[in-house]
Formats: sequence, structure tokens, C-alpha cells
Amino acid sequence: MPLHITPPPRFQQASLLTKLSLFLSCICLILVATVDHARAKKTASCNTPGAGLGVSRIIEVDASNGPLYGSISKYTKEDEVLGPKEVILTFDDGPLSWITKSILDTLDAFCTKATFFSVGKMALAYPDSVKDVLRRGHTLGTHTWSHPLNMRRYSIDKATAQIERGFSAVALAAGQPIAPFFRFPGLSDSDPMLKHLQERGIATFTVDVVSNDSYIGSPTRLANYTMAKLKKRGRGIMLFHDIKAATAKALPNILRRLKKGGYKVVHLRSEKPLVPVTKFDEKNKARLAKTLARKKGGKKNLVPFYGAVAPSKPDAIINGKALEITKLNPPPRERKKKSKRLHKGTTRIVTDEHGRKVYQKRRKYRRLRKPRRRYRPPPPSPTFWF
Repeated sequence: MPLHITPPPRFQQASLLTKLSLFLSCICLILVATVDHARAKKTASCNTPGAGLGVSRIIEVDASNGPLYGSISKYTKEDEVLGPKEVILTFDDGPLSWITKSILDTLDAFCTKATFFSVGKMALAYPDSVKDVLRRGHTLGTHTWSHPLNMRRYSIDKATAQIERGFSAVALAAGQPIAPFFRFPGLSDSDPMLKHLQERGIATFTVDVVSNDSYIGSPTRLANYTMAKLKKRGRGIMLFHDIKAATAKALPNILRRLKKGGYKVVHLRSEKPLVPVTKFDEKNKARLAKTLARKKGGKKNLVPFYGAVAPSKPDAIINGKALEITKLNPPPRERKKKSKRLHKGTTRIVTDEHGRKVYQKRRKYRRLRKPRRRYRPPPPSPTFWF
């Protein structure tokens, strides 16, 4: 006997627009359930040994003494913490919702983790993307408030305001304190700013392998360039940007080549979160309120510059095994610039193999100059007498 379902009278009397909206709502619920099922299936596959690229180990950083990691800096850095063929994936300048989401999906597909250094303005413009980064088990640091290109020219008050407001904004967008991890825009660090970060207990990260995705628009060329740089160095902190479409397109190829080349991903994690200052809370909350009001009104958020709360410590189990956790707690140190190369012919004090201080004189070279051509007037024109 066929089953006849009679809709309620209110539904029969509803307008066509109302019926259509109810139908679309049902379709959306079905799609959400399908996506949740796919994510659960993907999570289950990541727990099987050998699935995806994975994570080899976790480095837990105690940032209370303000360490400095990475090779591209003129100041005294910490010792190398990565072994041969170990890499750390980092992404700057985001979030940008449609690109950051694509990158997060790719990282999930390869069962690996990364560290995101977000800009304060971008975080308040896309707070859902910030929460999504933490929800998926990645680490979240900051990249200043508005991404100034040369912070060395700033006064120390203006520079520290950029740093502190960035931490306040990203933590507000995330809904929880974040990792005390920071990266200078353009790697433009300075001694006064590093001292401030050391006093605040914030770890600074430079890079070892620059992908140049800000200047390379072709995904194929970007993947080839990045892997060539990594092969030359053998290990290091890799720099990408989660506001570049080329990066999102090239990332699957890069991760596949990392696995094929025998590289291992190391995940950064902080021992304890940073408590941001409250000086900028009022300004940041007002900006976040505008974003939420715009979102409620159905308006799209504009990119403010060029271009559920997760646990602070995700489970250290990936590919079905417990990960090794390496804890770092470097002592405080004075950040000194590297000695500049002396001009030829000058003398400097060096330490020989026996620990004795000796004078070393660089060899003098005579500067070769091209001989000057002396001005010679042209010969006088011949004069004919008739």
C-alpha cells in the first residue's frame, strides 16, 4: 500500500518563496552532514600508520626567555633544532578565508600540521578562519597588527604597539590565548624590538627556506623553486603565505614531493600561551563588532591590507602512533649583530686553534683603475691659400 504524506496546512498555505527557502535549508543540512562524515572518515584514515605525510615529532618551545630561531637574521640565534630532512611549515599574512581554507584542507588531506603567523587586521576581518586554524590542530602566532614593511624605521613605542596589538587582535579573534610566537614582516628585526620580545617571553621565528610565493605566480614554478631551495639546504623552517592563490595550488605538489623525497614535518607547539596586554582591547573589540555586523547583514568582508574554541595543545597522536615531543628551553642571551666583513688591508683580533688571541691582517689589493683619457683637441683643419 503506497504511503501518502500530507503536508501540514501551514505548509500548503505558504508562499512559493517560503517553500523554496525550506527546501534549500534541507539541502544545506544534508551537505553539512556529508562534509562532517567526510571529515570523520579523513580523521580515521589519518590515524592509520603511514597515511599521508604526517608529523614526525613535536617541538614544544618554552618562550619565557625570548628565543630566536631560524637562520635569516643578523643577530645571535639559537642552535639548530632540526635534524637532516626535517622541515617546519609556516604560513604568514593571513587569514584570507577562501585561500586559508584551501590550505587547511590540503594539510588535512596529507595528515600534517603547520604554524600560522596571522596579521591582526586580517584576523579581525576573518575570525572564523582563525578559529578554524586552531580547530584543526595547528599552531597560531602573530605577524604584527598591520604588516608594516620596515619596522626598523619605527620608534620603539610604535613598533611595540604593532606587536602587542597584533597579539591582542589575533587572540580576540581566536577566542582564546594563542602561542607566544612572532615573526617580523619582511624579517625586519632590530635589537630594541628583540629585547622587548625577550622581556615579554615571546619566541621569534625567522626562516631558512623562502618559497618566494609573493613573486612567483605559477604553481609549477613555485613548487620547483621551493624544492630546489630546500634540497640545497637539506632542512629548515619553510615560509609560505596563506593569502596567495599560487601557494594554495602548489601546496599539494610540494607536500607530495616532500614525502617522496623522504622529508619529515616537525610541528611547533608552545609550552604555555601568551597573555596579551589589555591596552588595545577596546579598539579591537569595536573592529570585531563591525565585522560581525557586516557578516550578519550578508555583506562580504574586504581585505584590510595589501592583498568553537580548540584546545591549546592538540593530541600528539598522528598516523596511529604517539609522537615524540622535544622540549626547548634556551637560556636568555644578548642579541649581538654578526661582525661585518672588514675592508681589505685592515687588522682584526681572532682566536686561533689553541685559544690564543692573535692579530690577523687581511691582504692588501691594489685597486685597478682604468687610465683616464686625456682630452686631445682635434687637429686643425687644413687651410688652403689660393
